[in-house]
Amino acid sequence: MLTSIGRLTLLALLASLTLTGCGSVAKLLRPDAGNVTADPAAGPDTGPVPAAEEGTSAPGNSPAALAEQLTEARLEPEDYDPWERFNQRTFAFNRGVDRYVVKPAAKAYDVIVPEPWQAMISRAFENLRWPVRFVNNLLQQKWGGAGRELARFLINTTAGVAGFWDPARDYWHIEPSPADFGQTLGKWGAKPGPYLVLPLLPPMTVRDGVGLGVDGATSPMTYFVAPFIWDGFGLKAGDTVNDRAINIDLYQGFEESVVDMYSAVRNAYLRKREQRIKE
Repeated sequence: MLTSIGRLTLLALLASLTLTGCGSVAKLLRPDAGNVTADPAAGPDTGPVPAAEEGTSAPGNSPAALAEQLTEARLEPEDYDPWERFNQRTFAFNRGVDRYVVKPAAKAYDVIVPEPWQAMISRAFENLRWPVRFVNNLLQQKWGGAGRELARFLINTTAGVAGFWDPARDYWHIEPSPADFGQTLGKWGAKPGPYLVLPLLPPMTVRDGVGLGVDGATSPMTYFVAPFIWDGFGLKAGDTVNDRAINIDLYQGFEESVVDMYSAVRNAYLRKREQRIKE
């Protein structure tokens, strides 16, 4: 049995693995963030595609190219960051957590867990989060997107064995339809508000922070945490470490290519959110 102090220490560690913002930066940089899938051209007998192949970027999406695009960007009027001093300090703290906790865990995990398994685990976690995408597609009146998400969930949960494979995309060419409540609020006309970086959380705007809370209420992952706190934190920490392991090279390449990491991440985030809302 863990002592009370031991439990609190473990809880803090798991929370950092689960929520740290820098661990989400690699997702932000991926052209199709959060979706790791097998190659549909590979055929039925090839099995899952290794994560390294899936994460391979086109020349225009290489870390160096991304860094060049973002560091050349200038602060635009909509890039509203009145709390920049606080945000920069918090961002530095989150990077420290990533450097000394999440990244070492991801490197060890990368050695132990084969890349095809990492891809399978990532797909399974994405499959679990389908209600968030489904509900927000409905709220945005994207009926086709909602239908695709429902079809993907039914196909991948059954034929894809709980989402470890993605036959919906590989064989039926049903692409995912990303949507979240922050995006929904933007569609409804809500302004993004100030850019905000909080400890152990991904980058956001005030609007997207509200959306993050609402999405948490519709995600089954939340209910793994509530009744079974230790199992739930372990599950979410595993998701974070798995995703960080998949994106180690992309994140490191980007980190080494930019001069001002804070501005690069902010610009990437705000541009990507603006693009999502316009879709």
